[in-house]
Amino acid sequence: MIFKRYELRILLRVALLFLTLLGLSLIIVSHWYMYLLIAVPLVILVLADLLSFQKKAQHEVEQFAESVHYRDFSRHFDVGRAPTELKPLRKGFNEINTTFKAISRERETQYHYLQKILELVDTGIISYEQETGEIGWLNESFKKIFGIPYLKTIYSLQKRDEALYIEAMKLKPGDSKVISILRNKQMIKILLTVSVMRSDDKIYRLLAFQNISEALDETESKAWQKLLNVMTHEIMNSVAPISSLADTLKNRLQHYSIGTSTNADLDDLELGIDTIKRRSEGLLKFTESYRNLNKITKLDLKRVLVRDLFENLNSLMQPTLAQKNIELNIVLRDTQMAIEIDLNLVEQVLINLLVNAIEAVKDRSEPSITLSAEPGNNNKPCLKIADNGSGMPPELIDKIFIPFFSTRKSGSGIGLSLCKQIMMLHKGNIQVQSVEGEGSAFILLF
Repeated sequence: MIFKRYELRILLRVALLFLTLLGLSLIIVSHWYMYLLIAVPLVILVLADLLSFQKKAQHEVEQFAESVHYRDFSRHFDVGRAPTELKPLRKGFNEINTTFKAISRERETQYHYLQKILELVDTGIISYEQETGEIGWLNESFKKIFGIPYLKTIYSLQKRDEALYIEAMKLKPGDSKVISILRNKQMIKILLTVSVMRSDDKIYRLLAFQNISEALDETESKAWQKLLNVMTHEIMNSVAPISSLADTLKNRLQHYSIGTSTNADLDDLELGIDTIKRRSEGLLKFTESYRNLNKITKLDLKRVLVRDLFENLNSLMQPTLAQKNIELNIVLRDTQMAIEIDLNLVEQVLINLLVNAIEAVKDRSEPSITLSAEPGNNNKPCLKIADNGSGMPPELIDKIFIPFFSTRKSGSGIGLSLCKQIMMLHKGNIQVQSVEGEGSAFILLF
């Protein structure tokens, strides 16, 4: 609105100049020379007024531009004493200055707020101009971490800690790296992160140094605790049925000692002892394999009949199943079906899945577990452990293979994760099908 008034005044003066020039032209064409004495001074007067108006406006604009150049937004343009035609212009300048002052105060507040935040964070931060190396910002956390009170340029860091300087210069923007430094005769871990920003046609490089020694120590401690829990859980899965089988054999031996045993009892004793021996050896090998799971590059592959695998599992788990009145159904249409596996690792997978199935059906009136095998896609063997237990809701199915996730208070959350890793080592996979309230089925694809 202000500039519309200003433009209107200019248009009026231009129109007046046009009319006077038109009149002067008409006088000359009509040869009314006597009126020139009036017309010429009038044209000069109108032209002088236009130039004067333009000069005043230009002067006002120059003063405003000067105040902007020097960021002098406190300057006030007097509207009351200004010529009528310049009042709207000065009023506009004052409004612009007021807006600039508000923006400047807001930026200054944000700057001080950011300064306070950077001083309070535990991360050491350095900002320097990439071309000259001149330090633009150095917070207190950096000074405390490295014991460096002042740096003029980033190159000064090389004299104080050359190894740190080399690592900082080597790192590309957006990357991060954990480095070790010696501080007060103690080795600490630092997470170094680098980023780049542009301001006023200058490129600034930001270095962030975060002390993560305590976090790493805490994480390492928790990892050891979880590992111990995991190993205990996995060993118990195998030791519990072995213990149950050993107790059964003890009872058989008592019958033998009083002369009431038969040849069938002796065969059962031999089979049971052989099962304990084989599973104990498998457990020892499994423990060693688990410890080096990430280092396994070659499996101890053997061609195993699925029939033998199922019989071994039945012998091992039967006392536990009988004690809990759980029926185990074995379905195998092709008795000659064979798979090439690391027997001890795959047997551990099946034990884990059977233990989970036993837990799932414990509250059923007629608990039942089915162990079956059939050809899958591409005629590859497919083993299935199904139960009529409580099943799982859909939101849990996606989480059960996540390490340390467990729905049981006593569970370690590693059993299914370990099963998946073992199957992946065999270039296979493990899938789950579950309906809440009806049961679950785990499928091993080789």
